[in-house]
Amino acid sequence: MWTCFAIGEGCWSWRLGETPSRELSRRMLKMYRDLKSHPPQGMLDVVPAFTELAVHFDPVETDRSAIRSEVEERFLQVESLPDPETNGTLHCLDVVYDGSDLERVAQHTGFQIDEVIRRHTAPMYLVSMIGFLPHFPYCLGLDAGLATPRLPSPRERVPAGSVAIAGMQTGIYPRACPGGWNLLGHTDPNALLPIQPGDRLKFSPAGGGA
Repeated sequence: MWTCFAIGEGCWSWRLGETPSRELSRRMLKMYRDLKSHPPQGMLDVVPAFTELAVHFDPVETDRSAIRSEVEERFLQVESLPDPETNGTLHCLDVVYDGSDLERVAQHTGFQIDEVIRRHTAPMYLVSMIGFLPHFPYCLGLDAGLATPRLPSPRERVPAGSVAIAGMQTGIYPRACPGGWNLLGHTDPNALLPIQPGDRLKFSPAGGGA
């Protein structure tokens, strides 16, 4: 089921679970895309996270109880909504695998660097949410064998376009900033601009290698 709570006068947030998972993200993203396409009266924005979905609304234009009831009615129909795993927009990104943490990831996982690259490019990732920075995609679907902890201390500067992993996630830094994820390579940061929650993402080694 879910837990609903208010965030101020103009936002309801629903928590659908406690532990992030691809299945939970699929349900969340179905609702996100449905509300984006067919917003309830007075809705200003809808924001997905790993385990929660927030709906911002104008409390003057709409009744807060009415918008809560409409969203929860749609939750009951979530299984009938289109699945982002099969029809989300696909983004294919070329990656130069020259990251400064490739060796660290290889040592942690016990794989050769070529195998790290092969495993990172094999999955079809699901963009679960955008966060931390505008246009930073949090992607689920990382090969479990590549799971690697964050750096003990964050770097003061990660270059824009850096493709990185942390735990069971992969993501891309849209601009230069501090960060503690393991850097595998880099791609064009401008390619991140159209990416939305619920989209799919596929990496390819630049030049077709590895």
